[in-house]
Amino acid sequence: MTHGDDFQKLSKYKQETMQGKSLDWAKKPGTYKLYPPELERVELDKPNLAGGSPLYEILRKRRSERVYKDLPVPKRTLSQIIWAAQGITLVTEYQQFRTAPSAGALYPVETYCVINNVDSVKPGVYHYQVPYHTLVLLKEGYYGSSLAQAALGQTIPQLASFIFVWSAVPERAKWKYDQRAYRYIYLDAGHIAQNAALAATSCGLGSCQIGAFFDDEVNKVIGVDGKTETAIYMTAIGKT
Repeated sequence: MTHGDDFQKLSKYKQETMQGKSLDWAKKPGTYKLYPPELERVELDKPNLAGGSPLYEILRKRRSERVYKDLPVPKRTLSQIIWAAQGITLVTEYQQFRTAPSAGALYPVETYCVINNVDSVKPGVYHYQVPYHTLVLLKEGYYGSSLAQAALGQTIPQLASFIFVWSAVPERAKWKYDQRAYRYIYLDAGHIAQNAALAATSCGLGSCQIGAFFDDEVNKVIGVDGKTETAIYMTAIGKT
């Protein structure tokens, strides 16, 4: 099969196919995925935006760490890192801009957080509600081992204090970019995960990005259908 080659070919931009296109604003998908207000929520600490380690020092120190100590991470540290990955940095009349760039400011990537060992946060699967900087509890329990099995048997998610699972909602980007959207979605995920990795390093933690996993099994953990929304990337974080 040549699906990857076909994708690269069929998602190319060509001058002759770019003429006369317009956007149907009435059909623009919503920017955020929000869960019902009755679900249990975890209020995250306001991120500290002052000071911090020098950027180039963080870049020098960052490594993919695959073994973590069985020690809890403070909730405020989780808050700091999740904000660095996907938090809002600027609010205008028409848009809320975030820490990571996104093609067309459409933000098709959602953030789930699987908690194993974080102070004052019960283990479980959570969704990050971007506009409110809160976590919504989707299901309680330890799911690090489930992610480890889904990650082709890699133990990284089982050992980590928490794991981000990044998912894509393709229609948000396809509304404007059609099939080209998939290229941008994966670029967006890379920007987000790098932000998380650098923030983890700045907070004295280790991280590892995970791209090898059984899609359907990860989708099951975070509760998405794999079609309108599907897992595309993971980041494990913990104390080293």
